[in-house]
Amino acid sequence: MSFSQRLRGFRRGGKVRLMEDQQLYWDRVAAQKTFTHPLDQGWLDTFIPKTARILDYGCGYGRILAELASKGYTNTVGMDTSAAMVERGRRAFPKLDIRIIQGVPIEEADASFDAVLLLAVLTCIPSNEGQEAVVREARRLLQPGGTLYLSDMPLQADSRNRVRYARDAPRFGTYGVFETDDGAVVRHHDKQRLGALLAGFETVATASIAISTMNGHPAAGVQTLARVGRPGIPTHPG
Repeated sequence: MSFSQRLRGFRRGGKVRLMEDQQLYWDRVAAQKTFTHPLDQGWLDTFIPKTARILDYGCGYGRILAELASKGYTNTVGMDTSAAMVERGRRAFPKLDIRIIQGVPIEEADASFDAVLLLAVLTCIPSNEGQEAVVREARRLLQPGGTLYLSDMPLQADSRNRVRYARDAPRFGTYGVFETDDGAVVRHHDKQRLGALLAGFETVATASIAISTMNGHPAAGVQTLARVGRPGIPTHPG
């Protein structure tokens, strides 16, 4: 089976392996990478109370958990498939709850979180099946009325990225999936793809952001705040 076929998703022991052949990559670079997708303070204040139980799925080395702790959030859990990333986080933030997972589903009950964060997670999952599995799991874990905070990478307009998209589309079968210079296979998304992934949620806020990629390049990002419906209760505040 080719690498691109494996990227389309497979099951091993009943769990969907999200990093697929990229697991070794993330463990290898765990000490080197800096992630930059930000939290919007206004969104936190409006939609995610300090008492919320929050899951940071794909937490990396725990930087967002640490930021949440500094803002007064005390009931947070971080999970990541990279053992080296988790170890880095545990060393840097020993008081935080950072866990290694193998994939989805995770060992948490249905509707056990008030908010799930997916910050620069989908970009690290090239396959449709892998992405859809994560979003389904987020929905399962969220309480009715719970909040999904998504921050990810849209298709970029610069020539450098357009060359990479065109170069690697035949290899991976999806425009926007490409291999970085240091060996990561990542995905940038068109609006239709991100919209389809969130079809089971009600979008309550969106924003375009400027970020630096994990390799230090300026880029555009997109953030979406969405909610699981709850009959009889308005999704929008006020």
